[in-house]
Amino acid sequence: MTDAPVKDMKDIVALCKRRGFIFQASEIYGGINGFWDYGPLGTELKNNLRDAWWRDMVLCPPIGPDGQPVEIVGLDSAIIQNPQVWVASGHVGGFSDPMVDCKETKKRYRADHLNVIKASDAQWVAVNEGNEQEEVEKRFKKLNIKYDASYATVSLVDVDLKDYSKIIGPDAKEAGSLTEPKAFNLLFETKIGAVASEDSTAYLRGETAQGIFINYKNILDSARVKVPFGIAQVGKAFRNEVNPRNFIFRSREFEQMEMEWFCPPEDAPQWFEFWKEERRKWWKSVGLSDNDVIFREHDADELVFYSKGTFDIEYRFPFTAPGYGELEGIAYRGNYDLTQHQEHSGTKMEYIDPMDNKNRYIPHVIEPAAGLTRGVLAILCEAYTVDPSRPSGVYMNFTPAMAPKKAAILPLTAKGEHPEIATKLYLELRQHFAIDLDIKQNIGKRYARQDEIGTPYCFTIDDETVENGTVTVRERNTMAQERIHLDKVLAFLQEKING
Repeated sequence: MTDAPVKDMKDIVALCKRRGFIFQASEIYGGINGFWDYGPLGTELKNNLRDAWWRDMVLCPPIGPDGQPVEIVGLDSAIIQNPQVWVASGHVGGFSDPMVDCKETKKRYRADHLNVIKASDAQWVAVNEGNEQEEVEKRFKKLNIKYDASYATVSLVDVDLKDYSKIIGPDAKEAGSLTEPKAFNLLFETKIGAVASEDSTAYLRGETAQGIFINYKNILDSARVKVPFGIAQVGKAFRNEVNPRNFIFRSREFEQMEMEWFCPPEDAPQWFEFWKEERRKWWKSVGLSDNDVIFREHDADELVFYSKGTFDIEYRFPFTAPGYGELEGIAYRGNYDLTQHQEHSGTKMEYIDPMDNKNRYIPHVIEPAAGLTRGVLAILCEAYTVDPSRPSGVYMNFTPAMAPKKAAILPLTAKGEHPEIATKLYLELRQHFAIDLDIKQNIGKRYARQDEIGTPYCFTIDDETVENGTVTVRERNTMAQERIHLDKVLAFLQEKING
């Protein structure tokens, strides 16, 4: 059995631009680092993933441990809230990363994302965390320093400040150019009102979760829910990342799909295990392979002080392979957030058991927090399939539910009755599915385009269609073809797409 061809991230990024999935934001002005625009197909793909999450979390939530459907309601909170929200949550005071500047190259790096390789007592070389050995060797060769895989490697954050003078920065030529690490706040500041002053400072939200916590009491009082229950939200968040990288994996504007599950303290461990398993199954349901997805428990030194446990669902992206990158975190947050907002706002966050007024407590919270944009990237990487046997050389193996276009209608020629029949079929099918009507170019090039955008089925209208009302159906993955009657096309798609 031969190994599957290695996926190159550069090829995936090129396809995303060529076929209209994702563009660099403000590209005609030279772009802006850390921001991305989603084209026609990228928008459809992102919406498909978002809608699947919303359906499976809010409209049709899973069955709980007691055999009953869990209760989750939706929310859409404001991107800008009272700045005290971010003071209470700890983001204003503690939402920061240790940063170092390079005085030689004027570049800035996260200290915890740099490794230092000690070649000798006098020659220490800093490299980006995750760099493969080949890249490290090139870096050493460029500096005319001998490299040996046995050299000791430590994180920059573990290096004593007195030894900084020995370190050559990741892009520098001389040692001693890295500054002492300093805290860098990740929240984007903005100003509210006509006059900009310190009193008018506000923040773009760094996560969607806080909008849920500050509306917990409103929903409890208005939505006829009772603990245990969840509040779900999909929306944009903003982090002033110093070093955005790896396409849309780490960007400054991104989207999250977060749910906060409020439960009695004594039941939290059971719910923690429940949501870990549910979220693992969900990512598999949207097309990610078990071979490329792992669960990773956070080490004690990774946990924030209030956390009672966190597991990450990680995906093996081409740029992390053979390692993995975070896709979703399932965190047991205790009652920290509600307690903080109770103390800072003066609003009681207690839950009173309707069956027992003496049973009062601040609920504990389990938080499955997924990256929507990272999910899109994982699905793009998973779907990208190299196949030298077809004209396109590649096809996007989306599940039918995730595919931006479910089918394409292709008249063999742009003349005669072919376009007329194709348009009529398109108008019928678009009432039910996202359909592409593609008339121009030869049929081979149109098949290649549909392969590259991941369309599961193509229906070709030809002379035989005019004669007997049948069309050719081409299946994306196998390229197998069969003929069915025009009257059967809708039923065929409903069976294949909806299962």
